[in-house]
Amino acid sequence: MGKNLKEAMKMLEDSQRRTEEENEKKLLSGDIPGPLQGSGQDMVSILQLVQNLMHGDEDEEPQSSRIQNIGEQGHMALLGHSLGAYISTLDKEKLRKLTTRILSDTTLWLCRIFRYENGCAYFHEDEREGLAKICRLAIHSRYEDFVVDGFNVLYNKKPVIYLSAAARPGLGQYLCNQLGLPFPCLCRVPCNTMFGSQHQMDVAFLEKLIKDDIERGRLPLLLVANAGTAAVGHTDKIGRLKELCEQYGMWLHVEGVNLATLALGYVSSSVLAATKCDSMMLTPGPWLGLPAVPAVTLYKHDDPALTLVAGLTSNKPADKLRALPLWLSLQYLGLDGIVERIKHACQLSQRLQESLKKVNHIKILVEDELSSPVVVFRFFQELPGSDSGPKAVPAPNMAPSAAGQEGHSCDALNRWLGEQLKQLVPASGLTVTDLEVEGVCVRFSPLMTAGVLGTQNEDVDQLVASIKSKLPVLTCTLQLREEFKQEVEGTAGLLHVDDPNWPGIGVVRYEHANDDKSSLKSDPEGEKIHAGLLKKLNELESDLTFKMGPEYRSMKSCIYIGMASDDIDVSELVETIAVTAREIEENSRLLENMTEVIRKGIQEAQVQLQKANEERLLEEGVLRQIPVVGSVLNWFSPLQPSQKGRTFNLTAGSLESTEHTYVSKVQGMGVTPPPTPSGTRTKQRLPGQKPFKKSLRGSDVMSETSSVSHIEDLEKMEHLSTGPEQDTPEAASPQEADQSEALQEEAQHPEDDCPQVEEPESLR
Repeated sequence: MGKNLKEAMKMLEDSQRRTEEENEKKLLSGDIPGPLQGSGQDMVSILQLVQNLMHGDEDEEPQSSRIQNIGEQGHMALLGHSLGAYISTLDKEKLRKLTTRILSDTTLWLCRIFRYENGCAYFHEDEREGLAKICRLAIHSRYEDFVVDGFNVLYNKKPVIYLSAAARPGLGQYLCNQLGLPFPCLCRVPCNTMFGSQHQMDVAFLEKLIKDDIERGRLPLLLVANAGTAAVGHTDKIGRLKELCEQYGMWLHVEGVNLATLALGYVSSSVLAATKCDSMMLTPGPWLGLPAVPAVTLYKHDDPALTLVAGLTSNKPADKLRALPLWLSLQYLGLDGIVERIKHACQLSQRLQESLKKVNHIKILVEDELSSPVVVFRFFQELPGSDSGPKAVPAPNMAPSAAGQEGHSCDALNRWLGEQLKQLVPASGLTVTDLEVEGVCVRFSPLMTAGVLGTQNEDVDQLVASIKSKLPVLTCTLQLREEFKQEVEGTAGLLHVDDPNWPGIGVVRYEHANDDKSSLKSDPEGEKIHAGLLKKLNELESDLTFKMGPEYRSMKSCIYIGMASDDIDVSELVETIAVTAREIEENSRLLENMTEVIRKGIQEAQVQLQKANEERLLEEGVLRQIPVVGSVLNWFSPLQPSQKGRTFNLTAGSLESTEHTYVSKVQGMGVTPPPTPSGTRTKQRLPGQKPFKKSLRGSDVMSETSSVSHIEDLEKMEHLSTGPEQDTPEAASPQEADQSEALQEEAQHPEDDCPQVEEPESLR
């Protein structure tokens, strides 16, 4: 008995202990969702989870691309990150030797490839991080007491960093934020405005700025020059800038895409001068098509203590292992592979540049840079009557000049061209850039994209063919813009809207009767009219595209007309828009008036019906309203009620009596409703001809056979439309004349052949 009790108590204690442990597990795991609940996952499940996270949304978004297509050199670069993590687990002595070997080899190779002798290298993820460390090194070099006094030294003699106006956006702000300097320490040097390239730094103006800063007690610290600007790839006069920096003791830093050409056999003198600078920044990842490869800043300095303080060197092995992916990739490619990739990108640029020189209405903005791997082009057209540029649209009431308005029009067209080319040739890697002077342009920089996208010569040829195919649309649209504006301004009820961001023929707005231009409130009536107008225009199935645009300043709604692929009849287009909008407005007003008339008619009918009931009660008397008495009275003396009724005339908007209807048994004739408004001009079109196309009659571009056939078709259509009653009797043959006389005699004496039927006086 005692033994059994002990075993029972032990079972109860064990079950209670298990319950408490399960409750503790639930309490701990309840706040941590996901796969951390339980004893962990195996490697297969974790890798499957990662794969699902990477590609799980492809069913919902079929257009989203998978991981970019990378070759063996890309896998080698990605392998470097994994090897770096494994290498970091070695013992300290082996790790120190290995990281030193990797860092020294990569630095030596890069300095030899890009002709930068006796340089050091700093590897960093952010492209701007190297310049920030170089600025810190320059501050420590020029301010000897900076480590001790800090900001007080900078306050007494403010440093100045000079940047080109064509530098990368946001670079100066990044440097000030990283260095803790105020924005007045930045000095933006303008580019040449009178002579030379519009994107090269003005050296004479820079020297003037340096002298002014020295007179104010400031210290010229560092100059950032460009060997290939971020926008168009122009190179500054680096040799002259180097002399200026040596004269005033400034640090010269050079960056740009043209530095990649230093690896080639032939290098232009302007780029070759960058090898004498104090530091340069390289981006071998995009140049060679290597993913996850760090950028490199090469610099020359003899004091290792200052470079350590500035952060350019580090004793941590993890910082030295940043060069491992690039170390592996450079060995895989070899010198021949590196040179071949850079040379291929430059050849693609030269191929496109030579092809675009033969295309009309395309302007190349980098013609003086023969070795630049960047091609920037823009569509333009000189219309008749212009002196040196595109024809200007006169606008006396607007602040911008005529040339500026035409520039805005070309900007919209160039933006449309760039977007179309990116869709047609995605392997080209085109980008649309907005320059300060030239406006919107299309940029082709294969050195930054060809390695990843795999751009080939066939893609460049396809790009040129696509540009040629889009030129007729651009030229036709640009020519029709002014004609469309004049037609709209000359049409009553239409207002032309100047929208510089729209690449189509133009923007038009219909002004209805209750339109209040001064009010900024919403206009439901106008939006309803424009929505109906847009629907009607899209039902015409023309080659033009019509869209409903958003609010434009005080305009509530507009109709945006797209690009024109062929010569169209602008007058017919404008007239169709005006007539259709007027019809929609009149129909809507007719419906509103009819609704109001019907409402008033119903109220009047109710009043008259009530009066009719009262008159009927007075006529019949009170006795006839009593159920039993009324039945007996109606049996002895039946009442003859008069037929009275009301009819509602929608046209007149009034109630009318129906007595004449019951008397004559014929419905009285009312006023006929007004005809539906229609266009004042109905244009005859050839079979298969779409709306708004100009007539081909009398055109010089048609062949003889096609023109004759079209003219015959037009004459047949005109003959059918005029009818047989307009034919002259002289053109008929004798037999036809006899037949016509016989028919006339039969028509004059119809009683000889068929009996005459009498029409009844009334319909029953």
